[in-house]
Amino acid sequence: MNAPFGFALVLVLTLVAQAALPAYRLMIVLGGAALSCAGAAWWGVASVEAVFAGVPWNVLLILVALGLFTHRLADTQVFGLASVALVRVARARPAALLALSAVGTYAVSSVVNNLTALLVILPVLLTVFALSGVSQRFMVWTLGLMLVACNLGGAATPIGDFPAVLLLGRGSMGFGLYLREAMPPTLVAMALMLVLVLLQRPARDVPATPLGRRLTLATLARLYRGVRIDWVLLGPCLGALVGMVAGWLLLPSAWGIGPELVAWIGAGIALLAHPAQGEAAIKRGVDVEAVLFLLALFVMVGVVRETGLFQGLAVWLQSVPLPPEGQLVLFLVVAAFATGLFSAGPSMAALLEVADVLARQFPSDAVYVGLALSVCAGSSLFLTAATAGPLMQSLTERAALRGVDGEPLLFGFREYLGVGLLGFVVILGVGIVRTLWAIA
Repeated sequence: MNAPFGFALVLVLTLVAQAALPAYRLMIVLGGAALSCAGAAWWGVASVEAVFAGVPWNVLLILVALGLFTHRLADTQVFGLASVALVRVARARPAALLALSAVGTYAVSSVVNNLTALLVILPVLLTVFALSGVSQRFMVWTLGLMLVACNLGGAATPIGDFPAVLLLGRGSMGFGLYLREAMPPTLVAMALMLVLVLLQRPARDVPATPLGRRLTLATLARLYRGVRIDWVLLGPCLGALVGMVAGWLLLPSAWGIGPELVAWIGAGIALLAHPAQGEAAIKRGVDVEAVLFLLALFVMVGVVRETGLFQGLAVWLQSVPLPPEGQLVLFLVVAAFATGLFSAGPSMAALLEVADVLARQFPSDAVYVGLALSVCAGSSLFLTAATAGPLMQSLTERAALRGVDGEPLLFGFREYLGVGLLGFVVILGVGIVRTLWAIA
């Protein structure tokens, strides 16, 4: 067994094992990273120092800073109250509620991470479901569309989700360029999904009377009557957000102030608004599991990169008997299916190495945005592929909802699959069309 194949096998087996045994996810990936480092040093592929020097530490710094900022922004209660306002605007009408919850999820996910977006919107929606009563079909279409919207919102901006943050942190694309090139196709995909779902008439079997809607709104108002926006915290958070966006867009690279420093300054402003709460947020708000998982992943991918395998894959792809555009489309399709199997983080970290080679042949924005959209499509394919999928399933199970016929409402892998296939096809299709348009 040669070195490239051996280390690639370690990476794949580690990813499969952590997906099959999520309870031991962190130990598995850390073990795989340690094995890869030891093997690289033993066979002379790369020293441990070289492997760790290749880790994009600035990407991890951006993720930690944005996580802390998101934590403080969510503490203002602005998202929770906005979710209640969304229900009021929809007047608890099922079809309007489905549409507005999806649009709201897209908007929130473009600013904060997917998990936070779900945690602030989904509880309010599940409360409405419990109060008004819905059908199994309506719940699946609504929650499934929200999950797809979560992925699209995360892909719309450079700070919404890990793949986009990785492109920003590595310097593959600037903040303004990514925003300009990625947001329009995600909006198109969101609009298509919304139209296609509404054409299914998911609310047709949901009983909704004017009296029932008024009772739902009145009960919801009482449940949230004690919740108030923390304006003292919200002001600095919004100021920090505006400042970060301005810094990412306007600061010249010659000044040496990278996106990671801008993110840290912005997070610091949000933390200093309430120093005592900020200190507590640092201690409980840093997602250590996510940081260690990504660190282990970067180490394993770095070892495989040192073997030259990714370069070889790019060369092989360019030798496939297809026009250059067809080779790029093949890469995007493979990326989407790989993400469906291994989730967004591992797929983006590994495939970005191949994309770097392809970006020498095609316009770089076409390759990188196409890859981000393919990863978004793969994240929407299965409930387990989406970052927020397991959380949505867990919160729904805890709500113990019952339908209008008294039967328990279920939302799991099998129930989501139909929505996921639709989202996969729509997002991947939009991504391919956008990529071919960009290189035409």
